[in-house]
Amino acid sequence: MSTSTRRGPQLSVIIPTYNRSQLLRQTLGNLARQRMPAEMFEVVVADDGSSDDTRAVVDEAAGTLRVRYHFQPDEGFRAGAARNAGARLATAPILVFLDTGVLVGPDYLDRHLAEHAGREHTAVVGYAYGYDIDGVMPGLSGAIAEWPPEQVVARFRDEADFADTRHREFAACDFDLRRLAAPWVLFWTLNCSLRADDFWQAGGFDEDFRGWGLEDLEFGYRMFKAGVGFRLTRQAWAVHAPHERDVDAIMADCMVNLRRLLAKHPEPPVEIVWKLMQHGGPLDLEENYQFLLAWADRARAVDVTAELARELPRLDGAGRTAVVGAGGRVPAGLSPAVLLDFDADLLAEATAAGSYPGHHAIGLRTPLDDGAVDTVLLTSRLAGLWSRWGDDLLAEAVRIGRSVRLTEALARQTGEPAPH
Repeated sequence: MSTSTRRGPQLSVIIPTYNRSQLLRQTLGNLARQRMPAEMFEVVVADDGSSDDTRAVVDEAAGTLRVRYHFQPDEGFRAGAARNAGARLATAPILVFLDTGVLVGPDYLDRHLAEHAGREHTAVVGYAYGYDIDGVMPGLSGAIAEWPPEQVVARFRDEADFADTRHREFAACDFDLRRLAAPWVLFWTLNCSLRADDFWQAGGFDEDFRGWGLEDLEFGYRMFKAGVGFRLTRQAWAVHAPHERDVDAIMADCMVNLRRLLAKHPEPPVEIVWKLMQHGGPLDLEENYQFLLAWADRARAVDVTAELARELPRLDGAGRTAVVGAGGRVPAGLSPAVLLDFDADLLAEATAAGSYPGHHAIGLRTPLDDGAVDTVLLTSRLAGLWSRWGDDLLAEAVRIGRSVRLTEALARQTGEPAPH
């Protein structure tokens, strides 16, 4: 049993919801079964404009739970805004985010609380069984209707389809998120927790994100950059109850939010997320980002000043140039130009004098507009990335420039001439 000297609740469970009153009733019922004493936690239901009997379900739960309710008008899918509103009502030092229709066992809150004992600046990622955006696991709906969540887990635990969608990524790091370069991509709000101080220090969820998806990844990215660590718990598990989804609408929303994500964070890991989501999801970020980091380490000493100098006669009078893979120095006489490089430190050196604007970017998806420059020049600092992203680098160069050139050094190393 949990104990504490702090008066008042230690955990605030924040549940955003919209017109899913029956699923909400199940989620609240599971929270009423917690072994943790009722005075140690509170529940905040953040209603994103429901028109069903959600409020009546919350009032019903108030007989067994310490529950607060927030309603915001229906102005479209605004889960981030709902979660922020719930967090503002919360009084506990630890916030637990749980989605409507996510079902938990009786030790759920004790497990989340234990993960924060003696740890500061830690975001806890809870395991989520049964989550599948594309379909419904056979037999799961019937089992959830008949059994409590702990029996459902006992029955299906060893079935691959029941595993958390992120299980492969969890297993690859031996379930230790501290080993990952990009753990934030695994921070999903259907089951997670963090300290309220860290939540507000990071600024809460960005309410510009509307529609389904990526507001949690964006928040996780900001937390990560602010120094918050990530920790996985398989003990504070949850089961995602199957329900109907409009997958086409979800993906359309997600792609809109992907553009928002990249606009707010035009940086290499988010570029990679952009690339991955053109053909699937973001879960392969870690492997791709590690590939980039390994090449960036090898390429740190690659100085392309000489190869850029050899290009100057061809660029004379050619208008504005974008140099992708600019490194830490460019030759005198390269003007006007915008510099891009995946190494932030080298880019800072190249732009320190203020002569050239710069962007910390690989070149997969840059902040530049369509046709923003006259010539795009790709250097040999991209050579180690070519086997994986060569076509993508060329496609982006074609998007932003009227003419595209590979330096002689890059063309020689890749065996590919520059398109024009």
